[in-house]
Amino acid sequence: MYEFAIAWEWLAFAARWLHVVTAIAWIGSSFYFIALDLGLVKRDHLPPGAYGEEWQVHGGGFYHIQKYLVAPTTMPEHLTWFKWESYMTWLSGFAMLCIVYYGGADLFLIDRHVLDISATTAIVISLASLGVGWVLYDLLCKSPVGKSTWGLMALLYVVLVAMAWGYTQVFTGRAAFLHLGAFTATIMSANVFFIIIPNQKIVVADLIAGRTPDPKLGAQAKQRSLHNNYLTLPVIFFMLSNHYPLAFATAFNWIIAALVFLMGVTIRHWFNTTHARKGEPTWTWIVTVILFILIMWLSTAPRVLTGEAQAGAAPAFKRFAENAHFPAVKDTISTRCSMCHAAEPAFEGIARAPNGVILESDAEIAARAREIYIQAGRSHAMPPGNITDMTADERRLVTAWFESAVGETQ
Repeated sequence: MYEFAIAWEWLAFAARWLHVVTAIAWIGSSFYFIALDLGLVKRDHLPPGAYGEEWQVHGGGFYHIQKYLVAPTTMPEHLTWFKWESYMTWLSGFAMLCIVYYGGADLFLIDRHVLDISATTAIVISLASLGVGWVLYDLLCKSPVGKSTWGLMALLYVVLVAMAWGYTQVFTGRAAFLHLGAFTATIMSANVFFIIIPNQKIVVADLIAGRTPDPKLGAQAKQRSLHNNYLTLPVIFFMLSNHYPLAFATAFNWIIAALVFLMGVTIRHWFNTTHARKGEPTWTWIVTVILFILIMWLSTAPRVLTGEAQAGAAPAFKRFAENAHFPAVKDTISTRCSMCHAAEPAFEGIARAPNGVILESDAEIAARAREIYIQAGRSHAMPPGNITDMTADERRLVTAWFESAVGETQ
């Protein structure tokens, strides 16, 4: 069973790697086409039906790109569809959600100081929130409110802020931010899967059949693309946030999330305006800096760190606290780890416990048993650079502790 922890860690790494690669592909193509579309120039010599053109240089060659709002007079033999980047980003992200947060629900998903629920209940809430979020968003887009692009975006912002607050009332701060990113990414990928690509396929089929495409299909797809454009940067923030407890593990984490969405809008507005050759609105950067300073200030407010221990270890981790090796392991951790992983770190330059991990009480150490085993037992990742001179015997002790505790349950 203890080898399963190693395999599971590698599986999580593989899913994360795939997620990052596919996200780069999706976001990169999205950013490129947005910049291309905004930079198109109308010229007199363009062929019939062409909306604009753009000349670009890259890799030692020149590219001449033309855009047709409907289609050229003759359909090309081959069309490249940009869709799998989106689909694989969502699928790999969901796989990572299952591996890390569903597989480790007692540690990463549930904070019983926030809401005392079972792992099954937490997972059901997680899945339901993602599905219901898309349905609600889609209904709003198709409602009378959807006729106003900016009014719809304002309402969508309210929904996202409400979800940020809601997630922090159910899950750990880390899981709340991850779910907010997943909630947003689900909307974005579903836009591609259910609206943008199907609408484009209908247009292509109509053109091949000699029919006039419905202009509403293009307008609907463009609106969803606009939403995806402004939601991209916040999603990246939430993807990275699990490494920064000052963002997710603070008393005002949901307000920080709300401000991050606004920062995404101000940054994208600058790029969109610049690519459209409509000037360089420097005010957007001023607003972005102000919002970021406000976020930093909010993060220094009294924190409610997730994963804080109760009087005793949770049932899922009691076997590690009750193991015969535990007293010696606790002494080792106190000597080699607690100067950083403490409520008030003593190590110079460390103001807060890295990643919010505190290893002072029996319950805190027991809850992090698998991480300690992987980081300090089976690998030499911790302490960083072995700065506290953890010995080989101490690493073997950590390994024996975890493996014997797991073996006792087999």
